[in-house]
Amino acid sequence: MRTSLVLLLLGLLPAVASAAERPNVVLFAVDDLCDWVGAMGDEQAVTPHVDALAERGVLFTNAHTAGTFCAPSRTAIFTGRFASTTGCYQNEVYFHDHPELQPMQVAFEKAGYATYGAGKLFHHPAGYVDLRGWDEFYLRNEAAKQEGWPLDSWGEDTPFPEPFPASVYNRGQKVTGGLFLEWGSIPNEREAEMADTKRVAWACDVIGRDHDEPFFLGVGLYAPHFPNYAPQKYFDLYDAEKIKLPPYKEDDLEDLPMRMRRIKENRKKRHHDRLVELDAVEDALHGYLACVSYADAMLGRVLKAIDESPHADNTIVVLWSDHGYHHGEKGDWGKHTLWERTSNVPFVWAGPGVAKNAKSDASVSLIDTYPTFVEMCGLAKVDGLEGESLAGVLKKPETAVDRNVYLPYLTPGAYAVVNQQWRYIRYDDGTEELYDVRRDPHEWTNLAGDDEFAEIKQTLQQSAPKTFAEPGTPKPSLRLVLDGESFRWEPKPPKRKPMPKK
Repeated sequence: MRTSLVLLLLGLLPAVASAAERPNVVLFAVDDLCDWVGAMGDEQAVTPHVDALAERGVLFTNAHTAGTFCAPSRTAIFTGRFASTTGCYQNEVYFHDHPELQPMQVAFEKAGYATYGAGKLFHHPAGYVDLRGWDEFYLRNEAAKQEGWPLDSWGEDTPFPEPFPASVYNRGQKVTGGLFLEWGSIPNEREAEMADTKRVAWACDVIGRDHDEPFFLGVGLYAPHFPNYAPQKYFDLYDAEKIKLPPYKEDDLEDLPMRMRRIKENRKKRHHDRLVELDAVEDALHGYLACVSYADAMLGRVLKAIDESPHADNTIVVLWSDHGYHHGEKGDWGKHTLWERTSNVPFVWAGPGVAKNAKSDASVSLIDTYPTFVEMCGLAKVDGLEGESLAGVLKKPETAVDRNVYLPYLTPGAYAVVNQQWRYIRYDDGTEELYDVRRDPHEWTNLAGDDEFAEIKQTLQQSAPKTFAEPGTPKPSLRLVLDGESFRWEPKPPKRKPMPKK
């Protein structure tokens, strides 16, 4: 007998009308999607299904990630706590250091939900998926369960473009495992072999089943993360000769703090300047846009499955991206920044208890996801959640009030605070940036050194934590121990000192 059923019979579940009347939840995650979405005002990206979801619910146009790349962002979403609490600033494994933290899926399980997961919900390398609380977690390759449950999308069982590497940026180069700045088309007839396609097909099957209890289904896509491989038909949605570049400013890095300026100038030379030399910027953008449209089509299949199921009127759908992405803005290709291109993400809610065809420009954070589910789905109260429930705003978007949103960076003490008008950035060496994003949406003018704004900086600083957790156990100091279809992390034994020579 399931633990949740026992709790239900004992009357220990949250007080709701009945398990059957509580809403189902489909949590749909994409990777590296910035605000290049039609519903968010972008005029280039072809995203009919995201746009349709926004019409069915509430779109937050000023939503921000809770971490500047994969592991910190996903840890924050699933634990409801920022890196400044969990210590997951970079690639730390939160459940190794904090096994007491209850991830979101466990809260659903304890509340009587059946729980299903697929794809990149957690960081993708082996050993990062938190297996607690899932009734089923789908991997496209069953053998991966013996390898630490990696959630990546490319391997011997998935199609690659021919020739490989496909992008002019990597042609003739040794390509690393991350396939950075790699893009290319895959034959349309091989779409079903792609990892994200398989995950979505499994999720649609789950949705179509008969369910005796409410279900929580998390579906994580790798797209549009590099490599930007997508079936040819998604490339064909765009005219390669008419790809529009985002706005660039030649001297954009000159007013940054010196350390950050050096870091970003070096990165610009390695990536953006090389793409310019190769006349490949538009080509790279074409690959990204094709993958955005592929991800959008996968969302469309999930929405169609919901609409054709018995659960159409009782399912909350939430779309989010773990963070945004730079495409040459501020000279960067990637995330890992505290600027708008990294932080602003699509965040859409639809379903019972959610207004229809509404937008809110109030500042919100992905950290708000967990507490919102607690309120909307009758989950037991979880102490220590650091976000705010959006349930009231989802019901009445006109009641939304702007607030300061905090975003931790890669090290303790480094962070950004964002609201509708300001972005304040503080690095761990005490250097700062400040942007009036209403007047300067591209963040081209750093105002931090102007005494006129000293009080504004001080006010924004008050929204940052007073203390910051030390980083968790560094991944290089851990070893992944495999035990059948389970795994655990253990500290690496200290290296033996060589015996002195006689």
